[in-house]
Amino acid sequence: MDLTHLRQEYMRESLDEKDAARDPVVQFNRWFDEAVKARMPLVNAMTLATASAAGRPSARIVLLKGVDHAGFVFYTNYDSRKGTELAANPQASLLFHWTELEREVRVEGRVEKVPAAESDQYFAGRPLGSRHAAIASPQSDVVANRAALEARFAEAEILHGDSPPRPAHWGGYRVVHDTVEFWQGRPSRLHDRILYRRRHDGSWTIARLAP
Repeated sequence: MDLTHLRQEYMRESLDEKDAARDPVVQFNRWFDEAVKARMPLVNAMTLATASAAGRPSARIVLLKGVDHAGFVFYTNYDSRKGTELAANPQASLLFHWTELEREVRVEGRVEKVPAAESDQYFAGRPLGSRHAAIASPQSDVVANRAALEARFAEAEILHGDSPPRPAHWGGYRVVHDTVEFWQGRPSRLHDRILYRRRHDGSWTIARLAP
């Protein structure tokens, strides 16, 4: 298969630093709302990149479940590969890619667990099956086969019924952003890249990067 001629021209929008919001969360919410209105599939899907203590990177798709000036929140199994890596190296990068809008957002920062009460509240609002799965699945561990996993799920259903508690190994993380980059595709690959960096006083610098 020859991939060298697979190309796409970017023609939709532009992004100028003088028009960007002064705060990256405000700018993110603008773009996120536009992605929602454009009916992007899985608009809150984002690539989460982590690294082990030795620096070996890994990435996977997770779902954004909250964003404010404190950071970007997602939920997962603390004992999973990403959880183990975040325990050893609590830094992460997020990437949102909205193909039809020719846009990306990159977020970087340190990672912290959200308070237990916040995780409890979110867990209680999940579909019942998802709550049972969180209890049953030893995420990232090797399992014998599909039948073994389904047996663990059935056991959780019987044991916990309609009120499964949030397991201690499951909860939320917050990426406390210190840099956020907005990428808008432009013709001839002269893309717009606007980078926000947090100052020590909590304010933000805004700069244009070369594509």
